[in-house]
Amino acid sequence: MSNRPAISEEAIVLRGPLVTRFSDEEFFQLCQDNRDLRVERTSDHEIIFMSPAGFLSSAASAEVVFQLKLWNKQHQLGRVGESSAAYILPDKATLSPDASWFSHATWARVPVSERNKFLPVCPEFVVEVKSPSDRTTTLQAKMEQWLNNGAQLGFLLDCETETAWVYRPGQPAEEIRGYNQELSGEAVLPGFRLDLRPLRAE
Repeated sequence: MSNRPAISEEAIVLRGPLVTRFSDEEFFQLCQDNRDLRVERTSDHEIIFMSPAGFLSSAASAEVVFQLKLWNKQHQLGRVGESSAAYILPDKATLSPDASWFSHATWARVPVSERNKFLPVCPEFVVEVKSPSDRTTTLQAKMEQWLNNGAQLGFLLDCETETAWVYRPGQPAEEIRGYNQELSGEAVLPGFRLDLRPLRAE
């Protein structure tokens, strides 16, 4: 039985044996040859081409990465990735969150020869920012997929409605309304607090 998540109606999905037989190296090269495209791959190795993000959601993603990098620079506990970073997960999907963080211990597990490619690990922390072409249910399924593959904390942000969902392993997602507050990095990111105020779609 496939554990493939829901796919947005706005996405273009390539299926068939020629596509699903792509090796990780071949898929990586496909993405390098088409850098203007947002591309992910399901656990069944179907290739997903997604619509570009709108400006406000792109700006929100950049703000999240900025705050995360500032915290990481102060604490030096791991590494930060933005939306062009992709991860090959244990379920064989290749996904790219809008922001991610993983510890030095996770980085140490990545072979040196693989460090400038899609990383064969799951980050401990991920953030997904809803863009105009995204469906909330699709992103919620993607957040569950991150948790199922080893993520320890995740934020799903809908800046237009000022709604956030906090994802933790083994727990229902916590819905938070209003962006006049902060989200805690909890034990995964000690001392990190994501200020939601700059993310308001004003």
